[in-house]
Amino acid sequence: MAYGDARAAAELAAMAEEHGWDGFFVWESIWGIDAWAMLAAAAMTTERIRLGTMLTPLPRRKPWDVAGQTSTVDNLSNGRVTLAVGLGVAGEERFWLFEDDPGRKVRAELMDESLAMLQQLWRDQPFEFAGRHYRSKKVAELMPPAPPPPVQQPRIPTWVVGAWPRPKSMRRAALQDGWLPNYAPIGEQPGEWTPELLAEGVAWIRQERAANGLTMDGYDVVAEGTTAADDPAAADTVRPWADAGATWWIDADWSSMDPATVRPAAERRLKAGPPRVS
Repeated sequence: MAYGDARAAAELAAMAEEHGWDGFFVWESIWGIDAWAMLAAAAMTTERIRLGTMLTPLPRRKPWDVAGQTSTVDNLSNGRVTLAVGLGVAGEERFWLFEDDPGRKVRAELMDESLAMLQQLWRDQPFEFAGRHYRSKKVAELMPPAPPPPVQQPRIPTWVVGAWPRPKSMRRAALQDGWLPNYAPIGEQPGEWTPELLAEGVAWIRQERAANGLTMDGYDVVAEGTTAADDPAAADTVRPWADAGATWWIDADWSSMDPATVRPAAERRLKAGPPRVS
């Protein structure tokens, strides 16, 4: 959902669930409608589908704020939140209206510290944390009390952007719960992102997880694209990505941000149902 308010999110999420979709994801803007308020509204009108952002620019957020928001919606939804995070868009002025871009290196440091801190913040116990950018003092009693931990334990499933084939970026995604692919070949301009490239990244993640004592069980790989409501062959668009190892297909249409056209188009696409592959 690229545009809309909390009421629209509640209505469209219910429509998505009714017509067989597995998840409902909203855009988290820099200054605009609050994504987690939208997801809280959606949690109250649904019972099954997963709810999340696409995506949260984690280095621009305080991890304790993200922990509180995600825990709140996870409790409202009885454990249906997925947190999708990335470094945030670099360079584009419209994304840095209120602050300066600290640079990719600093944003990567903030990302790593935030991911580590979230693991502690999602637990119902005091903790200490000492990083370069964030810290937490351990106290015997938290005043005011910490928010209730999320339903999902030991953590809310977290999908992370990984730039293929860059090892450090990919490792960050491999050690969490899902990979949001970004194609960033070293020393050349990125070309077309293909199922073959996705398969290469999945194989790399499998090896990296195995080296850390982890399996691919429950690990998600996300492919994103657009299929039309009236396309009888929509599943044929998705199938090559599923064959390459994708476990999720995000059907996203970013062609318009005009609410007058987005809402009717979203309703048509939702009512047509997801492009299932057998």
